[in-house]
Formats: sequence, structure tokens, C-alpha cells
Amino acid sequence: MELGLKDKVVLVTGGSRGIGQACALAFAREGAQVVFSYAGNDAAATATVAEIEKLGGRAKALKFDVSDAAACQAAIDGIVKDLGRIDVLVNNAGIAVDGLVMRVSEADFTRQLDVNLKGAFFLCKAVARPMMKARGGAIINLTSIVGESGNGGQAAYAASKAGLIGLTKSVAKELASRNIRVNAVSPGFIETDMTAGIQGELRGRMTESIPLGRLGRADEIADAVVWLASDRASYVTGEVVRVNGGMLT
Repeated sequence: MELGLKDKVVLVTGGSRGIGQACALAFAREGAQVVFSYAGNDAAATATVAEIEKLGGRAKALKFDVSDAAACQAAIDGIVKDLGRIDVLVNNAGIAVDGLVMRVSEADFTRQLDVNLKGAFFLCKAVARPMMKARGGAIINLTSIVGESGNGGQAAYAASKAGLIGLTKSVAKELASRNIRVNAVSPGFIETDMTAGIQGELRGRMTESIPLGRLGRADEIADAVVWLASDRASYVTGEVVRVNGGMLT
């Protein structure tokens, strides 16, 4: 199925591992020019570039903190200068610092908002102008089932991910007249570094809560992201696409 992504310029934040890496590889398979950001793991970034090149794709890794507004603007400006445009933004970078609400420090709460929500806001703001000038583009924000349903011990994380849904819907309304679509993907429990440490009885209970009876794969999230970025989703904007094995419908 032709998705119309060949030679498109795509930025995936947090693209060196997990869901972000799966997205970067999926776009590369569609012939897109992939730029991905990462926070600190140089080895993982180098490995991801190599994987994309092995697929015959083109990739560039940018090391910056998405919670830094100036760094976000500089990254977008650099991409437009080097590659001529930016067609797709995938706001995937995120962190989770779990803890009961009475025990979460202000610093941990603020850091999760800074990375998970403000980072997406800064990058949406930065890409708006070049996308408006091109009269087209797609933005996909990675929220979470936790942002929709809540979860004990993750009040701060859930708040940041719920905020992403409001951001998505508002920016979708603002940019629709310029043919810029803004959507979110809401994963359930996915096999990533974040869930790898959950084992034993807790993992069993987690699996039992999923109607499909298993955790999802990162590539299953990437498939939804790539579809939303493609011409096949040309009339979809302001939506939250749930990929959660039936946990929340």
C-alpha cells in the first residue's frame, strides 16, 4: 500500500530506542528522510542510524533536550536549513518517574511535565511556521492509556500525558486550515525498557488486564503513527488513536 511518505522529512523525538526507534525504522522503510532526537545514549543513537542505513534509508541523529525551548527551535531551524522542509513531527520523547501523589517531589513532577508536555508544545510551535509556509504537514503526539484512564502511582505522568491530548486537539483546530493534521496515538502496555522491569505476579496481573492477552509491540505503535502521517489518513485530525489490546475502548 503506497503511503506517500517517500522523501518526506520526518523528525521523531526519543528515536534511539523503544517506540521512537520503531517509528524511525518504520518511516525509513517507507523511504522517508529520518531525523531523530535523543537525550544522552550515544551508542543507541549510532546503532539506530546504522539500522536505518542498513535498510537503505537516510538518517541523522540530533542530541538535544526537548524540554529546552531554544534547543527545540534550533533543531527545527537546522532541519529546514539542511533538508529544505519538515513534513512530519512525531513527539515521542517521554519519561516516567513513578510515585504516589503524596510522595512525588516537585522536581520530579516538573521534570515529567517539562519533557512529556512542554517538549511537545515547544516542537509543535517550532514546526508550525515551516509547515504553514508549505501548506501541509502532520504532527503525531504519543500520549498513553494512563493519560486517559489514570493509574495509581503515576499521577504526574498521567497528568503530562492527559495534557498532550488537550494540546493535540487544540493545535489540530488551529492548523487545520493550512492542511496540517495533528493527532495522537495512545499506547497501552508495550514491550519497552519502561515495562521490561515488570516481572512475576505484577506482570501476570498486567497481562490479564489486556483482552488480547499480551503486551503490545513497539512496531504495532509505529504502524499507527506512520498511518496517521500518511496520505491514507488525509481526513483525520484531532483524534486519539488507541492501540491498547482492548484495555480501553
